[in-house]
Amino acid sequence: MNGRQGSESATSDRLQRRVQSRQQSGHSAPRQGGPKASFRSSAPNLHKTLARNPPLLPATLCKAQASTPRSQGRTCMPASVSQFTARFLFKVALTVLLVWLGDWMFFQRELYGGHFGLYALALLAALMAGRPAIWCDRRALAAVAFALVFAFALIRDAGLLTWTLFWTAAAMATLLPMTGRFDDGWRWFQRLVWLSLQAPFAPLFDWGRMLKARRRRTSRRYLQASLPQLVLPVLGSAVFLFLFAAANPVLEHLFASLRFPELSIPGFFRTVLWVLLALTAWTLLRPRLAQRPLPTFDGSGDLALPGVSPGSVTLSLIAFNLIFALQNLMDLLYLGGLASMPAGVTLADYAHRGAYPLIATALLAALFVLATLRPGSATAEVPLIRRLVVVWIAQNIVLVGSSILRTVDYVDAYSLTGLRIAALAWMGLVGFGLAAICWRLLHRRSAAWLININLAAALTVLTVASFVDIGTVAAQWNVRHAREVGGTGVHLDLCYLNRLGASALLPLIELEGRSDIDPAFRERVQAVREMNLDQLERDQTGGGWSLRGQWRLEQAYRILAKRPIRTIAQGERLCNGALYETQVPKIEAPASKTVGYQSATSTALQPQATPR
Repeated sequence: MNGRQGSESATSDRLQRRVQSRQQSGHSAPRQGGPKASFRSSAPNLHKTLARNPPLLPATLCKAQASTPRSQGRTCMPASVSQFTARFLFKVALTVLLVWLGDWMFFQRELYGGHFGLYALALLAALMAGRPAIWCDRRALAAVAFALVFAFALIRDAGLLTWTLFWTAAAMATLLPMTGRFDDGWRWFQRLVWLSLQAPFAPLFDWGRMLKARRRRTSRRYLQASLPQLVLPVLGSAVFLFLFAAANPVLEHLFASLRFPELSIPGFFRTVLWVLLALTAWTLLRPRLAQRPLPTFDGSGDLALPGVSPGSVTLSLIAFNLIFALQNLMDLLYLGGLASMPAGVTLADYAHRGAYPLIATALLAALFVLATLRPGSATAEVPLIRRLVVVWIAQNIVLVGSSILRTVDYVDAYSLTGLRIAALAWMGLVGFGLAAICWRLLHRRSAAWLININLAAALTVLTVASFVDIGTVAAQWNVRHAREVGGTGVHLDLCYLNRLGASALLPLIELEGRSDIDPAFRERVQAVREMNLDQLERDQTGGGWSLRGQWRLEQAYRILAKRPIRTIAQGERLCNGALYETQVPKIEAPASKTVGYQSATSTALQPQATPR
């Protein structure tokens, strides 16, 4: 017994001496795998400042971070286990609050649409409260500003693309304070993927770390002595809460609402919703940074490839330029109307084929340049090769323009859809990427620069697409170029406009108000417009409110109020607004056993002609 007490006393003395030495020096090297390596910042100056001034306010945190070099990765970690536990429990409370809010909005109230933007704002507010390190990093604050923009875009009109952009900005906001600098898009892609993959297991890891930290601080004997002291306050509080609930109907209703979901299909989906909401919040509040992402492809210097030499690259570029010049010359002659098409080939066949293969050709050309003409390589230093590459990339850009022209001709001959708009945007990004590759080769830029510049262009296009309704753009173009209104396109696909829903409402109202369309066609347009208007009214009043939907509804009411009321025939209609054709079913009588005998039943079952 005395030996055990002596061992404990020696251990206590060693711990006290270690704490005193750390307080005198302000920091010490973290041990591999120890609690200091897990919970404390790797920056010594930051740990010293935070130990003297507990990080309670963002201003205090930012003052502490001012002494930490950015290259070391600035973080605002607690200086003690008790502060870590307090912040951990605070983040748990924020997560529970967000889960309750999401359950109330999406399950109990069955809200959707623009309400996702309101929940995104709540998630962003919880992130700013639970991650005070964001206040200390200007890059993180810029990411929060972008997330705020996308949250308002969700309120305006929710969509999967907008939510993805919001989540990306919020995830970067929570990860940026943990990194030294913004390196390149390839490493950040890995960090975001890792953040998403470890999300289902992060709460378990963090809970284990907190329990491990608490065990280091509190001995088992102290816990055993403290547990009996909790019996009286817990039981007494439960009794008083029961009595107050019996006397207070508000508390009774509150406790009655706090119940676990029933074992049913709705209860199962409610539990899944809780898990998704909790993981979404916890991933942002307690992020785990990928420590060793794969390095960015350098893309400079010589790369040993079989058959690649300055001579072979020169001959290849000469041959490629001749082939591409032939293709571009044929496009100029035939698509420009300077020459007649050969026998058996029409201009429509020539224009409507080959847009996507030409884009694939441009991508292969870009891959060839990246692999064989790396900055600083022997092939890139040859002046003739550099000139040939510039000419070839210019021809590829012309080829991309030809693909865009073919797609536009296809749209003129048929119709415009959201996928074709996306294809045109993709072709524009391919052309921009080719120009960036040429610029990198001529100015000796790094591979990280090439990745970042193309990523910035793609994010710009996606941001514009999150604010512009692609369906409305397609509907307006089809309505104004349809054959029914004197256009050169095909007949208007009313079923497609019906599937677009509220996006096609205002273009349909514009088409319905034209005086130069056939009355039967106007009736079908009005029927489709009424379907879309009814669906929008149900969404706006039934939980799917959005700012754009509210604006569309007000615009529709304002325009329709100025027009005379037209009634159409009642009945069930097809997606194109046409009435179902009613046909009298023919009922065949069973064959009689007597040949040449016609039964009275078969005569009675024959449909009689009714006068119209």
